[in-house]
This record gives sequence, C-alpha cells and structure tokens, in this order.
Amino acid sequence: MLADGTLVRHTAVSLARAMAGFLLAVMVALPLAVLLSLAPRPRRLLEPLLEFLRQIPPLALIPLLVLWLGIGEAQKLGVVALTCFFPVFLGTLGGLAQVDRKLVEVGRVCGLAQSALVSRIILPAAMPSIVTGLRISLGFSWRALVGAELIAASEGLGYLIVDAQNMARTDVVLVGVVVIGLLGMLVDRLTRMALHRAMPWLPRDGGADA
Repeated sequence: MLADGTLVRHTAVSLARAMAGFLLAVMVALPLAVLLSLAPRPRRLLEPLLEFLRQIPPLALIPLLVLWLGIGEAQKLGVVALTCFFPVFLGTLGGLAQVDRKLVEVGRVCGLAQSALVSRIILPAAMPSIVTGLRISLGFSWRALVGAELIAASEGLGYLIVDAQNMARTDVVLVGVVVIGLLGMLVDRLTRMALHRAMPWLPRDGGADA
C-alpha cells in the first residue's frame, strides 16, 4: 500500500475533505454566533430551529444530502460542515455570553465603535471558549468524514476500509483505522501548537495546549 502510493492517496483525499469541511463550518459558525450575540431578537427567533437541527445526527442526513447533492464532494463536505458547525457555534456563543460586561462598558466609554469592541475586546475575551469549540469540531470532522466515506465514496480512508472489508482484508482495515487515529492525534497536536504560538496568553487547559 505504501509502495504503490494507495495509502498516501486515500489519506490525502480524506485529509483535504476534513479540512475543507471544517473551514466551511468555521466560516459560517463564527460570524453567525457573533451576529446572534449582538442581536437578541433574531437569536430568540432562530434558537428553536438551531436547537432542532442540533439534535439530528449529521450522518442521518446523508440520504438527503445524496439526493440533493449527489455522491460527489459536495455531499461529503456537507456532512463534515454540519458536524463541525455546532461545536464552533456553541463554543463561540457561550464564550461571548461570558465576556465581562465591564470590559465592554470601558470600551464604550473610550469611544470604541461596535466593530472595534468586537475585534479588540469581545472576541479576545471569548477566545478560550472559541478555541475549545474549534478543537472539538476538528475532532468531529474526522468521525463525520469517515462515516460519509463508508457510505458513499470512491476514494478516502473510509472507502479504503469498506473496500477492504468487502475483500476480507482485515490487515488493510486495521491499517485504515490506525491511520485515522494517528492523523487525528497529529492534527490535534499541531492545532494546539499553532494556537499556543499564535495566542500564548490562552490558558493551557482552555484548549491551546491542553
């Protein structure tokens, strides 16, 4: 598998899918959480819908995503993005709710505009919760992706495992499982190192370097 590049190819495909779905979720979840934290009325309107969607396992939506998006990359990215969305969204929303209001009032007294309050006071104060949500979401991305690849894929580690199962290749199944575990650990470790280097003020148990 290593000699002919099969394992590397499937690993690269899965890694690219997981990162793309994760980034897509972050690009939607972070701004939405900030907007809803600043707008109580829309938040009250959207909360029931978001809570309803949160209770649905993303893998249960695969049949619908296959019907709507086909069995191509969009379906797999959709599963990963849906899985990653709520840890980031809830972590950000919770962190923003816990920001010391006195800090915000000080910023207003100093004449900071709303955008400056968010970027210079609110988001930095909420960063430990946001980072925790990001790390949880990144871990979920692997689980969701492999589940999606097990059901509908022609490439990737999930496909490699299911194809090996059909061929009764226990050794290949075990290799796929081990690679998934090792990659998950490696990505999490690299993420913690990068976050700790970029934001050294974060507490170690807050997600930057737990």
